[in-house]
Amino acid sequence: MRLGVVYPQIELEGDPSALARFARAAEGLGYDHLVLYDHVIGASHERRDPPIRGRYGERSPFHDPLTAFAYLAGLTERIEFVSGVLILPLRQTVLVARQTADIDLMSGGRLRLGVGAGYNRVEFHAMGVDFASRGRRLTEQISYLRRLWSEELISFEGEFDQIDRANIVPRPTRRIPIWCGGFAEAAFRRAVALADGFVFGYGLDQAATDGWIRLRELLAIAGRPLDGFGAQFVLHAPGQPYTDQEITDGLLRLRAADATHASLFTMGRGLTGVDRHIDYIAEIMKKAEAALR
Repeated sequence: MRLGVVYPQIELEGDPSALARFARAAEGLGYDHLVLYDHVIGASHERRDPPIRGRYGERSPFHDPLTAFAYLAGLTERIEFVSGVLILPLRQTVLVARQTADIDLMSGGRLRLGVGAGYNRVEFHAMGVDFASRGRRLTEQISYLRRLWSEELISFEGEFDQIDRANIVPRPTRRIPIWCGGFAEAAFRRAVALADGFVFGYGLDQAATDGWIRLRELLAIAGRPLDGFGAQFVLHAPGQPYTDQEITDGLLRLRAADATHASLFTMGRGLTGVDRHIDYIAEIMKKAEAALR
């Protein structure tokens, strides 16, 4: 099982120097992957009908994951970049194909593209994208991305996208992994049909007992082997900080449950400044190495 970290973007307040320091420190400490969350805009929760789900608002800072990964590609050498998850239906598929191909090329094949449908109607409204059709759009986009990355010249006429005897150049030199994320049954079914793995966006207990069990059931029904299908978990839920011992115990439980990746979440622990976040991930890495030995 591979251990990574979620970038604490809310608590480091959009500071690009903190992003660089945290990523290089995580790589130097031996973490395998760096996860960035995605929201294009922040929106006020006040007087919304229906209400906006989630904990982020108009003052929550986010870096664009693809832009951040392009920046970090030149500052790191080994660590994998994971979007956890990119709200793909908000974006033009061909442009994402171009951006992700370049990130993968420039990083030496270190991108893992996590994608999801999104939940914030305000973001979709701001981007001029239909919220109701986001699931169908995402399903179409995943297959379309794979063709854009791999075929020399394609024609495609979908419900949402089209191309006429054209493609991106240069293309990636490998098959970029696509992992799905989300909470709903539709997300699990989409992952089983189309993806290489699943990024769980909630805390350890719920993910381990609910989502992963259901996903494995669907894999079995579809005749897909568990071997080769990735499962990434966050080690604790936002606002529910576990003790260090519970985190290392959780790593052992995840390994026993056939998880392939676990991500340490450092927000919500009262850590102020990038140095304290780095000290914390250093401390947890020592304990994790001892626990997983």
